[in-house]
Amino acid sequence: MSDEATHILVVDDDDRLRDLLQRYLGECGFRVSTASSAAEARVALSGLDFDLLVLDLMMPGESGLELTQSIRGDNTVKALPILLLTAMGEAQDRIAGLEVGADDYLAKPFEPRELVLRIEAILRRGGPKQEEIAVATFGTCSFHMERGELTRDGTAVRLTSGEMEMLRLFARNPGVTVGRAELLAQADAGNVRAVDVQITRLRRKIEEDPKEPRHLCTVWGQGYVFWLD
Repeated sequence: MSDEATHILVVDDDDRLRDLLQRYLGECGFRVSTASSAAEARVALSGLDFDLLVLDLMMPGESGLELTQSIRGDNTVKALPILLLTAMGEAQDRIAGLEVGADDYLAKPFEPRELVLRIEAILRRGGPKQEEIAVATFGTCSFHMERGELTRDGTAVRLTSGEMEMLRLFARNPGVTVGRAELLAQADAGNVRAVDVQITRLRRKIEEDPKEPRHLCTVWGQGYVFWLD
């Protein structure tokens, strides 16, 4: 394995999963180190440089959420991209991870290939999230990022939880093509067809002409891209 390969630190207290991810990610060309706890992760972070952290949210002792928050407050490692692994299904739990600075999350159980796609997506975006704007404005719409509230021409527009999560993802990454696999997990859609249905519904709520979208556009064969004004 080349020293120039992307170096990933996998942190999970589940020995079997940790070993599986180390082996699979290694086969995909990544350089992989592991830690079984936040304490071990801190030791690794103090002595080695990493390109991305795959971190279990729920661990004994210091949780992944707490470690993420600590990393984002540490100037020496604050720019490190973080992907959280979580068994939690509630949207609020996932949002909490994003709010403290995680770049993405993946709910357990998951397909290892999806993890690789998400890692590649984060690295394509240039790593960590930029400072997040409070309100995204586009056309006659305004979207409050934290509250997930959409207004159009000053009138509140109701969003489903899936549409809200989808719009958050797009608004955080304007101009970046987001694949269907990423949207599938982010919006809690049941399948790829459901993602397309949610896109159609979201366009009706934000576009002047949903058939000729200006903001939420299709990138054929890849996914969708969102443009602010």
